[in-house]
Formats: sequence, C-alpha cells, structure tokens
Amino acid sequence: MILAVISQIPYGRVATYGQIAKLAGLAKHARLVGKVLSQLDEGTDLPWYRVINAQGKLSLNKLDAKGQNTQQLRLSQEGIFVNQGKVNLKQYQWDGWS
Repeated sequence: MILAVISQIPYGRVATYGQIAKLAGLAKHARLVGKVLSQLDEGTDLPWYRVINAQGKLSLNKLDAKGQNTQQLRLSQEGIFVNQGKVNLKQYQWDGWS
C-alpha cells in the first residue's frame, strides 16, 4: 500500500513520510515508509524523490557522478525549488487527494 500511495504523488508535488504512512492506513509508521523506500531497486520508476521529511528537508544525500544530490536534482527538474536542502511544504506539499 505504501508504494501505491507514493506512485500517486503528482508531478511537482512532495509528501512527507508521515503523510504517506497515514494515507496508506499506517498512521505513526513514517519510519516504515523510509525503510520501504530504502529497499527500492536503483532504476525504479516510483517517484521516491518526492518523499521528504516533516520539516520539508531532503532525506537522502545520494550524489550523482557530478557530486550533486540526486533527490534535489529530480525535484528541481519538476519545478520544485529546494533551498539549502529544504522544500517549502506550504507551496509544494500534495494534499493527498488530487
């Protein structure tokens, strides 16, 4: 169910770990969402990079060959502004329904 919820996060929007857990019927299991995401295959089509922490901070520090944060790059490609590793949740957070 966690993966099904993540697959529904729209382009240009983000969701928090806790939000995903709640929408998946697993309230208070945000860490489980993180564990599931950590086990994804490298080339997955799932928009894992749209999941951030409750403070709007990027959770992954994975760098590409050029030394750039892959999560930040992907979010930026979708028009999501990342400032010092943080996303404005008021502006970009998915409401969970649309």
